Amino acid sequence: MTEKYKIYIPEDMKSRLMNDAELFEFMKKDGSINLNAFLKELLVNYFDEYRDRKAKLLDTILTDLGQFPSISPDDAEAIADKIINTYMKSDKYRSDRNTAITLTVSGRSLDVMRAIENNLLTDISLSQYINDLFSSYLSIARNNREMIIFRDTFEELNKAIRNKRIITFSTSSADNLVFTVKPYIIAASKEEQCNYLLCSDTTHRSLHTYRVSRITALYTTSDCFIPDDDDFQKLQDIARRNPSSTSRNIDAVVQLTDRGVHKFHMIVKNRPDVLRREGNTYYFSWPKRALEDYFRRFGYDALIISPEECQESMRYFYGRSLDIYTKNRLK
Repeated sequence: MTEKYKIYIPEDMKSRLMNDAELFEFMKKDGSINLNAFLKELLVNYFDEYRDRKAKLLDTILTDLGQFPSISPDDAEAIADKIINTYMKSDKYRSDRNTAITLTVSGRSLDVMRAIENNLLTDISLSQYINDLFSSYLSIARNNREMIIFRDTFEELNKAIRNKRIITFSTSSADNLVFTVKPYIIAASKEEQCNYLLCSDTTHRSLHTYRVSRITALYTTSDCFIPDDDDFQKLQDIARRNPSSTSRNIDAVVQLTDRGVHKFHMIVKNRPDVLRREGNTYYFSWPKRALEDYFRRFGYDALIISPEECQESMRYFYGRSLDIYTKNRLK
């Protein structure tokens, strides 16, 4: 059975929810963002946690207010509700709810909506309740929001790590392949954007990293493994440095213009760690591909001095770009 609900939310809230849906790759077959599929997962995986957070806060406030004899129980509940409606909401979403979204729900997500309708709307509208739930969700760091949306995957991975069990899975980017690995660590990227599974291949003992939100067909086998201390140490270092890549580090020297220095401070996503700095010259020990991908965003405000292989790669990249714009066509 399917039901449709029209919910009104602020435009900036919808924009952030769309950003999460895109980052977590909830896409339709035509390549557009599938906001409805994302919101269904949000409802199912966050509803109980949201209620628990709200209930714990309410109990704490009522306990504190109970220490004042002059406040009646009824007044205490009213004050507590007012405080919750203040602290459970973000200031970012106090604007008018001027954007309508249609939630099409079924199965577990329909059960959640009916539970809200039947039990939790005594003094609040359905749109307001969903607004508060979305606002609470968006107040959480993005890597933790990813844990909410993909709760089942994270729980199974963590259980396999604790029990030292070999796992198999495919990924949304390579669904025709099956990976068999020893899971060691789940680590968030430096910018707290995404989480990665750091593991070793059971056949070649090579180290790998997989974005958790892209893991599909996850299965925990009955086979146990003995952790390798050397692999674990290497993966811990990767988790600290850049969990999205297991490539070896290269020593690199990069010269920046003054505007490049400003960009380096502003562009934090996948930014490499600085070993040392001499004026506008920066020294790094970082994976080659990750370093190049980062500084491609700087244009003529960054020059990789060394190693030569990085210089050659950047020359090729900008040369191809120049050729495309000169010919005014992609091929």
